[in-house]
Parts: sequence; C-alpha cells; structure tokens
Amino acid sequence: MNQSQSLPTVAIFGLGIIGSQAADHIAGGGYPSVTWSRNTRDRSDYEPDPKEAAEKADIVVCYLKDVEAVRQVFHTIKPVLGPAKTFINHATIDYETTEYLVAECAQMGCAFLNAPFTGSRVAAGNASLVYYAGGDEALISSLQPLLETTAAQIMRVPSPLAATILKLTTNLITASTVQALAEGLSINAAHGIPADTYLSAIQPNACASTLIEMKGPSMAEGDYDPHFSLSNMLKDARYMLDLAQRAGLETPGIANTTDQMQKRNDRGEGEHDFSILYRQFTQQ
Repeated sequence: MNQSQSLPTVAIFGLGIIGSQAADHIAGGGYPSVTWSRNTRDRSDYEPDPKEAAEKADIVVCYLKDVEAVRQVFHTIKPVLGPAKTFINHATIDYETTEYLVAECAQMGCAFLNAPFTGSRVAAGNASLVYYAGGDEALISSLQPLLETTAAQIMRVPSPLAATILKLTTNLITASTVQALAEGLSINAAHGIPADTYLSAIQPNACASTLIEMKGPSMAEGDYDPHFSLSNMLKDARYMLDLAQRAGLETPGIANTTDQMQKRNDRGEGEHDFSILYRQFTQQ
C-alpha cells in the first residue's frame, strides 16, 4: 500500500486566500483530497456539492470566513457526519458557535477539533500557520501529521473554547496596533516628519514588532493589497466585543477601532487589507 492509500481523505471547505493554499499543501502532503467553496473553483479536486465532499472524506477541514458560513455548511453536511468522521474548524468564530459545534459533534459522535490559526497569506503560502488547537489530546496527536502540512506550530490549548478566545484576543492586539500605527503615522506626517523616519524610530523602541515591520511600510506607501482583509478583521472584532460583553467588561480601545473599521467597510473597502485603517486620516 502506498502512502496516499494509507492516509485519510480530507475535504477542505473554503478556498479563499488561506484555504486555497492550505488545500495545495494538504494534497502535496500525500493526502487524498476533495475541495469545496461557495464560489466554483477550477481545481481537479473540486466538488460542487458540500454534502458530497464531506461524504467522501474521513476528515473535514473548515477554512470558511465567518460564523454564518460555518453554521450553514455544518448544517448542510451534518447528515453525513458521525463516529467515522472528524470535523476540524480553522475558521475564527464566536463563543456561541464554538459551543454549538462542540455540542453537535459530541451528540453525533463525530470527533471535533477547534484550531483557529494565526498567519496571513505569506504564512499560508509557506505552510507556516500557527494553530491554537483545542480538543482531546489523543485526537490532536493523531491529527498532528495533517496539521503539520500547513503549519509551523501546533499550540495545544486547554479547550475548544479557549482556542476561540485566544485567537480573538490576539487579533484584538493586532487590530489595535494597526490603529495606533495609523494614528502615529498621521501625527508625524502632520508635523512634517517622513514615514520612514518614524518607522526607523520605532525599530529600537520597545513597541517594535513584526506586525509593524510588515504593515508600516505598506501603509506609508498606500499599499493595501490584502494579506488579511478588513472585513475579516471587522467580524473578528465584533466577536471580540461579544466576548468582553459576556465577561461584563468594557473594552473602549477595540470598540473604537471596530467603529473605524466599520466606517472603512461602509465605504466599500472591506476586501482591502485591514491596514487600510490608515485612510481614516489620509482620505476622508
């Protein structure tokens, strides 16, 4: 028996910026694969019927965009899920949907792993995503070879819900940092200080970060080619605010950044990179 015959068949749902590259890496790792997306794709492994795709697979991997997409697809494929199947969620979802997936999979006897990721287009292309993996330890161990086809690190966390919370609260820092960077760039520009001087001043400062190194130059150049879209960060921010509300907390920083992202999104900029937040100062 060759390697591909001994490996489980994987269905990859969601072929956006991340999912399409993940699907290539999974197939490249020798896994028999089938793919599905709401928009038809020109791929030899593409299956237009999500239920058919799930039925063909031992493992269903979800890179869908948001809660609505995850719930719709899960409802569609639910009749073919069961003890012989594993459902892996890589989408960033909210508290309620995480609990829903845990409960539904448990009721059906379907193995479930919640493993949202950090990493954008470049990381996906390099198979260097980082997964926050919340689920049964034995299940994570059995899935590790599959996860490693797309990831540089699998971080084991206490539970599926913890994975969701950690993903959202790390994105909170990311969104807030870009908002702060946009403000800093704008203040410097207003006082005649070039962007490259400001970015050079950040480098030896404690506030320096890989994120600023990535986003600063492109923001200064007005390059908003999407690595992580504004619409994605906006929906994540809404999920962050829900987490805070559930905990009885006020979070004015991310609330303000969410409002600014909503204004850009309302201007039709949702599919640009979320660093387009800078336009609140450069384009009124």
